Amino acid sequence: MDNATTLLLSALGGIILLLYLVMRLRLHAFVALLTVSLIVGLTTGMDLDAILQSVQDGMGGTLGFVATVVGLGAMFGKMLEVSGGVDRLASTLLNRFGENRSQWAMGVTGFLVAIPVFLDVAFIILVPLVYALTRRTGRSLLYYGIPLLAGLAVTHSFIPPTPGPIAVAELIGADLGYVILFGAMAGLPAMIIAGPIFGRYIAKHIDVGIPDYMELPKDEIDSTGLPSFKLILAIILLPLVLIVLNTVSGAVLPDDNPIVAALAFVGHPFVALTLATLLSFVFLGTRRGMSRENVMEVATKALEPAGIIILVTGAGGVFKQMLIDSGVGDVMGQMMADSALPPILLAFLISTAVRVVQGSATVAMITAAGLMAPLISTLGLEGPVLGLIVIAIASGATVLSHVNDSGFWLVNRYFGLTEAQTLKSWTVTETLIGLVGLVMALIIGLFV
Repeated sequence: MDNATTLLLSALGGIILLLYLVMRLRLHAFVALLTVSLIVGLTTGMDLDAILQSVQDGMGGTLGFVATVVGLGAMFGKMLEVSGGVDRLASTLLNRFGENRSQWAMGVTGFLVAIPVFLDVAFIILVPLVYALTRRTGRSLLYYGIPLLAGLAVTHSFIPPTPGPIAVAELIGADLGYVILFGAMAGLPAMIIAGPIFGRYIAKHIDVGIPDYMELPKDEIDSTGLPSFKLILAIILLPLVLIVLNTVSGAVLPDDNPIVAALAFVGHPFVALTLATLLSFVFLGTRRGMSRENVMEVATKALEPAGIIILVTGAGGVFKQMLIDSGVGDVMGQMMADSALPPILLAFLISTAVRVVQGSATVAMITAAGLMAPLISTLGLEGPVLGLIVIAIASGATVLSHVNDSGFWLVNRYFGLTEAQTLKSWTVTETLIGLVGLVMALIIGLFV
């Protein structure tokens, strides 16, 4: 057996073991990724010191960027939540769109809210709006719920600073400006098709009301004392605009232009998100009567769920580094490079396979990014195409959510669905998002 075959078998065995540990033994993804990384290093014949160095390099190299961005994003999102900013955003959009177009209002609300707020938190905050609209109109819960879920899921998967695309972009070296730009271009059509259009269709076939075990909210949203809509929108969009301006200026202006240098600084995710977080502390916190101690408590509380995401992402960086340092990456990269499939489609298929088997979108994205990194290096891919590969990986990690995904059961319980109804509604919604995202990435890829 030659060395290349041995390396490939070690990598394949590691991936299978990772899926087994996470899916069957219910081992936490952080521990599973570290364990498999060590095993891959041992089975490929790496020196023990080299294995430990790869763990340190992979963890440190990944978290130097990801930990900062995810931590800032979590605090920013928590301030938006506790200040009532989410309620203001939702109530204003519902009023502006009107009841006849409330499906679109729910989709847009989900799309905007999930930029700074984690999907499950945003869903739990906003689901009373779905209940209120359902009670008011007598329509199926899915008529309003599916557009909301589509908006939340699209942004959660495609648009930084949500953790998934941030982690993948860092692992494969993609520019966040391109990820945001392409994420919006792919995400908006995906939200429209999987949200209002599919929601209208599935509501005719699955007529469900508010579950008996859920407390009914009041019909009207009390917007007294909430922060202004313009303020909330401005704070949410500020970091995205700065990051995109940084990318665009670097592409259209000469390198020695002082504007490029200025935007490179303020448009870096560290600075852009720090500015947005500080503004949220002031305008959503102390200016609205919160003490500095209260603001600090909110920020500290926000880091609890962020810590888990940061550690899992760091362990994914270790897995990627071990594949590279052991030599597996070169062999796999060459094998993938010889494939007739375009890199965007290959990234989607790898991510989809991991997603279906073990359920976690985060693990699927990180695993796929780790496997794609050697191919990207082998082919010398850079620039905009890396942003499209991030979208392809995110699309693959979105499709076919089923019983091994916690999101499946969250929707199942809050909407009072049977397992079969959840598969026909939520699973199809997620799959439509992923497929439309892939198609859009392939189409954009024809021009970049």
